[in-house]
Amino acid sequence: MKLTIVGCTGSFPGPGSPASCYLLTAQDGDRQWKIVMDLGSGALGAIQRYTDLEDIDAIFLTHLHPDHCMDLCGLHVAVRWKPGGWGRDRIPVWGPAATADRMATAYGLDLDPGMHEEFDFSNWAERVPVKVGPFTITPFAVNHPVEEAYALRVEVTEPDKDGTPVTRVLTYSGDTDSCQGLEDAARGADLFLCEAAFEEGRDDGIKDVHLTGKRAGQAATAAGARRLLLTHIPVWTSQTAVLAEAKPEFAGDVAVAVAGVHYTV
Repeated sequence: MKLTIVGCTGSFPGPGSPASCYLLTAQDGDRQWKIVMDLGSGALGAIQRYTDLEDIDAIFLTHLHPDHCMDLCGLHVAVRWKPGGWGRDRIPVWGPAATADRMATAYGLDLDPGMHEEFDFSNWAERVPVKVGPFTITPFAVNHPVEEAYALRVEVTEPDKDGTPVTRVLTYSGDTDSCQGLEDAARGADLFLCEAAFEEGRDDGIKDVHLTGKRAGQAATAAGARRLLLTHIPVWTSQTAVLAEAKPEFAGDVAVAVAGVHYTV
């Protein structure tokens, strides 16, 4: 399974990265599958560096803040108005129950049909897995001030070097403060892609919104994750600071996500 960091800046795009968007690629026989976790502000342009839009097999939204979903509006235009027609069926989109209506309202469309002609919308059911190609994606409710927010646990079974099937796990926190759901989602993850929007000493008094680097490290340790990749860092938060906070809390490999970088899980 390959992870491409399309966008990793928190809250709104920064000068070096769009807002949250992550492309996952895996093989299933001769077929390569591509799924997208979040499609935040500014991400639609950047993702075209790594894939044709028509090659996206499904989109998974953690919650409905604009920095995680708003470029679905642009993708709607690409699907609806591409000269010669869109070359595939509707794109499956999983998200909170309000996703279809929220996107239609954002683009000024009537709710019926809204964007249903371009996207096949499905609602998350907490801890109920969804299967797309080689990917199994399970949503875990987490601690963020919206009606529905989820961390996503992504599992792929692929052959190891000796041909033995091995299941790899990537967990993406979405946006959250510390909670049991986050730790459950990241249990034993090979790679824990975890937000760290807040800094200790500046934001640690704010609860139930975002993690600090310290709290991200603590969550990774509690979950028994193998690697920690900090993401969703706003322009006003120091990457150096949150990395320094996380390292004493987590004994494994820790790094900061960088837009355009690929990781093998």
